[in-house]
Amino acid sequence: SPWKPLLLLLSPPAFSTTCARCAEDRRLRRKRAISERQLTRYFVDQRKVRVVGGQGGGGSHSFYSEPRKVFGGPDGGNGGDGGHVILKADQQMKSLSSVFPFYQGFHGERGGRKNCYGANGAHMYVKVPVGTLVKEDGKVVADLTQHGEEYVAAYGGAGGKGNRFFLSNENRAPKLFTPGEPGQERVLHLELKTTAHAGLVGFPNAGKSSLLRAISRAKPAVAAYPFTTLNPHVGIVHYQDYEQVAVADIPGLIKGAHQNHGLGMAFLKHIERCRFLLYVVDLSVPQPWIQLQDLKCELEAYEKGLSERPCVVIGNKTDLAQSRINLPLLREQVAERVIALSALTGDNLEELLLHLRELYDTYVKTEQSQGQSPVKW
Repeated sequence: SPWKPLLLLLSPPAFSTTCARCAEDRRLRRKRAISERQLTRYFVDQRKVRVVGGQGGGGSHSFYSEPRKVFGGPDGGNGGDGGHVILKADQQMKSLSSVFPFYQGFHGERGGRKNCYGANGAHMYVKVPVGTLVKEDGKVVADLTQHGEEYVAAYGGAGGKGNRFFLSNENRAPKLFTPGEPGQERVLHLELKTTAHAGLVGFPNAGKSSLLRAISRAKPAVAAYPFTTLNPHVGIVHYQDYEQVAVADIPGLIKGAHQNHGLGMAFLKHIERCRFLLYVVDLSVPQPWIQLQDLKCELEAYEKGLSERPCVVIGNKTDLAQSRINLPLLREQVAERVIALSALTGDNLEELLLHLRELYDTYVKTEQSQGQSPVKW
């Protein structure tokens, strides 16, 4: 009809590209921001696990018999071995929250007639994050620092012997057979040490979380009260040549942290795996170089030589008037390089990113010269 083209123009299309509702549906959904209290349920850096290997299958008791061959002799097969419980480091895992408190390997099958062996039990693989430390009775038994590295936490029991195994010239019709052995049982303590290239070290409210939010996509909680950060956060700094540098935000340290004061040694262990350190100092406080001295003393008291790693001093909060007065005084008192910036306004972040890349390139060259593979994200 002559009205058909006009009706097509007036009728709304089945899918509109300019509709606000459709545009909202097409928009990529961003990851929901997790608060610090909620994060305590997801990020777990310690876990107690009881592991039991699979039990071996029992041996079989059988005698071969067929027409015209009644006394065929013993033909009971051996049982299969039990499966192991194996811890495997996986770089996709970032927390021990998915690790259950109990694991057991699969049992081996029982031996069969006609000398048939039972099948071995399958191994139980437990994925843990890279940097997991395995302890038993306070002693370190494994340190999983590389992707794909495995550790047998509990061995499976050996399979039992069938009566065919006990055949001898003295005993032509053995009736003896043995059951499968139980698997190994152990209680292990898993401890996660965050593996990152750089670690942000500083006192509470120095601006570490704000700085990590400014240079990466990590979103740690930020507030005006101390000890806002209760869990380590890892942010990834991306460069144009597709290199990625991992920066860890360590919860704030105070005097006596190595003696378990404040948050204590629970988070000092996360600094051990950092290849270089970023000391974050609040420039607005009187004598900010005292903070740097106290931080180095705490690190040295916790582990000798930890404060001597490659580092840079970051003077934060340059947007405040008092910080501009203390900046030249800090540079006179400190021998290391000082980078003054403001995590709130983003002022002078480029200098930090360039120096961070220099520290990373130096670390990569050092590892390759020693025949080791550097940690990649």
